[in-house]
Amino acid sequence: MITNHKLYRNKMSKKIVTVIGARPQFVKAAVVSRAINLHNKSLTKRDNWIEEKIIHTGQHFDNNMSEIFFKQMEIPKPDFNLEINSMSHGAMTGNMLMEIEKVLLLEKPDWVLVYGDTNSTIAGALAAKKLHIKVAHVEAGLRSFNMQMPEEVNRILTDRISDLLFCPTESAVQNLMDEGYASLSPKIVQCGDVMNDAAIYYKNLAVKPHGIDLDANLVLSTIHRQENTDNPKKLKNIFDGLAEISKINQVVLPLHPRTSKMLKEYGITPSKNIRIIEPVGYFEMIWLLMNSICVITDSGGLQKEAFFFDKPCITVREETEWTELIEHGVNFLVGSNKDLMIKTFNQILNGHIDFNLNLYGDGHTGKQIVQELISFE
Repeated sequence: MITNHKLYRNKMSKKIVTVIGARPQFVKAAVVSRAINLHNKSLTKRDNWIEEKIIHTGQHFDNNMSEIFFKQMEIPKPDFNLEINSMSHGAMTGNMLMEIEKVLLLEKPDWVLVYGDTNSTIAGALAAKKLHIKVAHVEAGLRSFNMQMPEEVNRILTDRISDLLFCPTESAVQNLMDEGYASLSPKIVQCGDVMNDAAIYYKNLAVKPHGIDLDANLVLSTIHRQENTDNPKKLKNIFDGLAEISKINQVVLPLHPRTSKMLKEYGITPSKNIRIIEPVGYFEMIWLLMNSICVITDSGGLQKEAFFFDKPCITVREETEWTELIEHGVNFLVGSNKDLMIKTFNQILNGHIDFNLNLYGDGHTGKQIVQELISFE
């Protein structure tokens, strides 16, 4: 068994630079990093070793939203910390592009691996492509069809310049086909969802967050998306809806720093019935999911995580990338409509939802991603 890859790297080995920066990407990267580690441990000869270098852009820099994930999920410590945050989209993306390029020139990887739809995603993909380094995009093909969302712009552009597109669902593949990718060069792989791998692997490590005095039947909420936080009317409507629901069931809301800032700026005071807590680690979030009756969120990732734990989800957005969840009646779009939020919540309480669906793979997505990276010609 190989014990020191640095001594054995040869032309058949691969070097991958992984670019991450936001909370969901830490979770996704943990799955693939673990798959890389298991792959390397399984080798009995020098061929096909994978060396991974991790760039943390710093997009999420708060301890509860960054460092804690590396500790809890045993993600390898980042080799490069860029500490780029608290800027406009253009300034942040530009600075990331410049600094990531420096790392790539130093490391000379075979692949740059990016996740999702953040500024870190597009910056990593652009830096690699301009240096003629192959790009692999995890969560390719997702579309909200709302070009006002920065995330939509990021994911479309990243897909277009990637060499290997890892699609989590059939609808993601179909989106790419509708955009003409059948006649383009990237390889498309429907591999399932890395977040499903994470849910399966980590669910037994769930930890009750400090200060939570309930054991079950809570409503878990997260609000952070710019389309909501930067619109005082929308933000007030959402928190008014949460206030009404909190009269029926305890609402627990890990408060994103951006949301906290904008609530203060707009003079919006959340109801005292809403249990606001600091952002939590992934294991604490799993506990909250497992002990909830419903999720109310504008997060893309949490919509899926709700499904993984058989929880109905109310999405306070006008659209979602995860259209299959809407089509199968496990997720409900309500926008910032307070009355529709409350009506939907009451229907969920009094109804039955079937979660016996296989939408996101068999829990071996990380392994498939690693194999594709090795075998790609």
